Amino acid sequence: MASAPSPSPLAITVQFVLTGIVWGASFLFIAVALTGMTPAQVAGGRLLFGAVALAAVVALRRERMPRSPRVWAHLCVLAVTFCAVPFLLFAWAEQHVSSGLASIFNATTPIMTAIMAWAAFRVERLRPGQLIGIAVGILGVVVIIVPGAAADLGGSTVAQIALLGATACYGFSLAYMRRFLGDAGLSGVAFAFGYIGPAAGLMVLLSPVILAEPMELTLPVVGSIVALGVLGTGLAYVWNQNTLRAWGPTRASTVTYITPVVGVTLGILVLGERLTWNEPVGAAIVFLGILLVQERVRLRRRARA
Repeated sequence: MASAPSPSPLAITVQFVLTGIVWGASFLFIAVALTGMTPAQVAGGRLLFGAVALAAVVALRRERMPRSPRVWAHLCVLAVTFCAVPFLLFAWAEQHVSSGLASIFNATTPIMTAIMAWAAFRVERLRPGQLIGIAVGILGVVVIIVPGAAADLGGSTVAQIALLGATACYGFSLAYMRRFLGDAGLSGVAFAFGYIGPAAGLMVLLSPVILAEPMELTLPVVGSIVALGVLGTGLAYVWNQNTLRAWGPTRASTVTYITPVVGVTLGILVLGERLTWNEPVGAAIVFLGILLVQERVRLRRRARA
């Protein structure tokens, strides 16, 4: 199967930035959608609208979809690990934590990706400085979680652990793509539809259970779920796939530099959320860990005698 044409470096950079902005706004869309829908309905709705948007693009552009059962099997794995499970975890967690805090936890994705790409799939090698970066990132997560957990071991702490589970799914999936689907020869649109479509199909199969709870479909709720699906789960995933192919899993996952800034800002301006001292401090430590993992900051070696 012939490879699809690659976007230019400038186009990749623009798509990278747009992905960060859209995904940063997604945490606001989730929070608004939850005012009228259950977490499962939010996850199912975003997948359904995302799949419809991508299907339309695939049809209009006459994109070639894979014929290999092996490729489809890997795409179905991603449908669960990259879509269904993390979407459910994020939606459930935002019932108990702010959208801004959820976007901060999303920034741990590069740390999770580095761990998975190195330890689980062996598609990248980590040098000592990068391993130190992972440790620093973990320290940042501890700073975010521990103060609240010491005061209250309730839903907020469990929700923060669920957010880490979601980013671990993202890290696993990004490394899995590199390991098993790096030569699939699909365009970004076809590739994204290849796993979002099956994920939406899975949620449709579960619809008798998901739709058992009533929904309150106000205009803000409907607008949020449509934007979350078409933009956050549709177009942004295409842009992310193009960036992933051009830059690799660890570097592409640094889109999470942008998402917490957008997510926290929108949470404060639109929802009136507030940050506690440990959240920005922990986020800063996480970012330092990411910089070390990405080798944007390097530790000096001792000069030899």
